[in-house]
Amino acid sequence: MKNIIDERKHKMNIEIYTQDACPPCTFIKQYFDNKNIPYTEKNIKHMPYKIEMIDYDAMSTPLIKIDDQLFYTPDTEAIAQYLDTHHA
Repeated sequence: MKNIIDERKHKMNIEIYTQDACPPCTFIKQYFDNKNIPYTEKNIKHMPYKIEMIDYDAMSTPLIKIDDQLFYTPDTEAIAQYLDTHHA
């Protein structure tokens, strides 16, 4: 059973747009780390990531993208519900 769950976690594509000195960014990264869910961090101090984030109409960090679903706030309840529905 664990292998199936781990396999589903790895099929997810999670990107977190962050910036330095951002407590909510640290919080959401710890959330995924504590659940052993891999993600890609995109720090917006790098202009290509900043442009990507703006293209999603996001004006603050963190922006969490799971598959094609966007979360504009670190709402762990909404994120958990999405993961349970789409990756359980």
